[in-house]
Amino acid sequence: MTESETGRVVEFAIGGMTCAACSARLEKVLNRQAGMQANVNLAAERARVRLSAAADEAAVVAAVAKAGFSAALVDGQTREREKAAKLLVYRSEIRRFWISVALTLPLVGQMFFMFGEHGHMNELPRWFQLALATPVQFWIGWRFYNGAFKSLRGGGANMDVLVALGTSMAWGFSTVVTLFGLDQHVYFEGGAAVITLVLLGKLLEARAKARTSEAIESLIRLQPKTARVERDGQWIDMPVEALMPGDVFLVRPGESVPVDGELIDGESSVNEAMLTGESMPVGKRAGDKVFAATANGQGAMRCRATGVGEHTLLAGIIRMVGEAQGSKAPVQRLADQISAVFVPTVCVIALLTFIGWWWTAGDFADALVNAVAVLVIACPCALGLATPTAIMVGTGQGARAGILVKNAEALERAEKITVLALDKTGTLTCGTPQVTDVVTYGLVRDEALSLAAALEENSEHPLARAIVSAAVSGVATVNRKKAANFKSLPGHGVEGEVDDRSLRLGSPSWLGLADDPAVAELQRAGKTVMVLAEGETTLALFAVADALRPSSRAAVQRLRERGIRVVMLTGDNAATAAAIAAEAGIAEFRAGVLPGDKAAAINELKSCGGLVAMVGDGINDAPALAAADVSFAIGAGSDAAVEAADLTLIRSDLMGVVDAIALSAATLGKIRQNLFFAFIYNVMGIPLAALGWLNPVVAGAAMAMSSVSVVSNSLLLKRWRSGR
Repeated sequence: MTESETGRVVEFAIGGMTCAACSARLEKVLNRQAGMQANVNLAAERARVRLSAAADEAAVVAAVAKAGFSAALVDGQTREREKAAKLLVYRSEIRRFWISVALTLPLVGQMFFMFGEHGHMNELPRWFQLALATPVQFWIGWRFYNGAFKSLRGGGANMDVLVALGTSMAWGFSTVVTLFGLDQHVYFEGGAAVITLVLLGKLLEARAKARTSEAIESLIRLQPKTARVERDGQWIDMPVEALMPGDVFLVRPGESVPVDGELIDGESSVNEAMLTGESMPVGKRAGDKVFAATANGQGAMRCRATGVGEHTLLAGIIRMVGEAQGSKAPVQRLADQISAVFVPTVCVIALLTFIGWWWTAGDFADALVNAVAVLVIACPCALGLATPTAIMVGTGQGARAGILVKNAEALERAEKITVLALDKTGTLTCGTPQVTDVVTYGLVRDEALSLAAALEENSEHPLARAIVSAAVSGVATVNRKKAANFKSLPGHGVEGEVDDRSLRLGSPSWLGLADDPAVAELQRAGKTVMVLAEGETTLALFAVADALRPSSRAAVQRLRERGIRVVMLTGDNAATAAAIAAEAGIAEFRAGVLPGDKAAAINELKSCGGLVAMVGDGINDAPALAAADVSFAIGAGSDAAVEAADLTLIRSDLMGVVDAIALSAATLGKIRQNLFFAFIYNVMGIPLAALGWLNPVVAGAAMAMSSVSVVSNSLLLKRWRSGR
């Protein structure tokens, strides 16, 4: 359950849905209720409902029950309960299927002997056929009658209506012929075979659908069950669920980190591939963050818990993947609209087929068989599974590659990006400025760094941190100094007294060196320059640069190869921006863009037409991310940026944007293929059945296999890998 500005969002596990018409009807029923806004996912068997003050969970359950389905609130144990329940149902269905096969095979087998010398004289006794077909029709096939009744009671019609109506017509006609000894062929084998084949299709479909949720299952399996926690100076093992923020826990070599935390003591390398997709271990030392389910290397780590339960990064990933898998892409709207009117339309076509054949050919039996074939071939299962199965597999593969998709709509739009705007610091660059050059005038390098670090000791500015970090590396040779009478002048620099010397450290323009050749040369190299001065005397120049990420240039090149226009937005001066843009291979950039102006820049790019995306990592990027058509947040960035973005890249790498666009193209490609196959199947199959060119048995087999083929095609997305 989550909170939103417009109400609570509650997730329910839905039971009893069999096709797209079911999910569409349930969604329609829920959206008609006061205070409810629902999204129903057939493949995931989930309903996400936004509730206002006028509705509650009980009202949702009641509305779902009235529509002919069951609903249960999703909680921490729901997935395990569902797995156990589905396993029992699956085993029961398998037993029923084999019983159905045993009863149907004699009926179907006799068809081969009927083509022999004595024709229909070789068929099984009709009373025996009736005895074999009846249990299949009303015991094995009871699920279709039950589903059809609930569907009609709820004001709609689904696949069960088609199967129940078609097979009942075949069984009823054959029973009348048998009871009254009429000189007509019977079609017991048709109804029984259709039910058996549909059941086979459902079993295969259930197996395939289970594989679409493997991504979430694999993430859940990563979570350790216990943790070694410090209590009163003793280490004890306790369930991970019992940990609280602030608890100190121990991760030994080879173990998985139980919760998110901060490393207190020890050094090690941690494999974070399950979160980032990167295979190389990440070195960890005191002060670094560790994340739940990541694998510790050779060293022991003593950590303090910072995020537990639903507040871990892994839990957030699982939650986001689940939400994305339950969302709908715009491309699905067409399928939903068609499914809503599909079944009634098919029933009309079947009726017209029956009337047309009986009127023109005068043969009631042929008219009935062709009408049954229309009903069977038209079952819209494949149509309903086309989009959600591809979305489920695609978002799952994305999660494994460190790409978190907030909703399916964003995944669809990503493929259509024409302009990509990106921030410089932390996106193109590493986000950790470092001192690259020290130019001194009358001082040794370490002395200059020591004086500058004394002035910047208490500052949190990135440039100040770079100065202090550079000085710390020389503490063995230079004594750390302290500043007195410290004063900060925002936009200019700092000043204070160090060793009785009045010093200033700040921008070249503030200290009158804006036109200095040495300063200009460093700035042309893409570096930010700070000047250390005593009175009017310049003591040193410090050049600070934020290094380009190793993969940024290759990522920009791949984006341009896709025909995407790349624009860099930065608050840096034009010289630094030009140098970084050139190094990254970016032809277009905008320098001196203030944080509040980035959203305006995005809107300006949108006004030129095309679909505009934004990549950012900081709080200052959040307005621009919200303004963009598609937004990417670097995972190491601020919570505000991650919240505003449509897609989150767990690894801080621009190549993740390339992978996300590639994933979007692959997923949308599968959706289009699935919809094409489903539409073509029904468009071609219904006329063939109406013209009498399809036997109901063949139609049943084709209908069952169509659903399996669509799901199997979606599963081919599992072959997608990042970096392609």
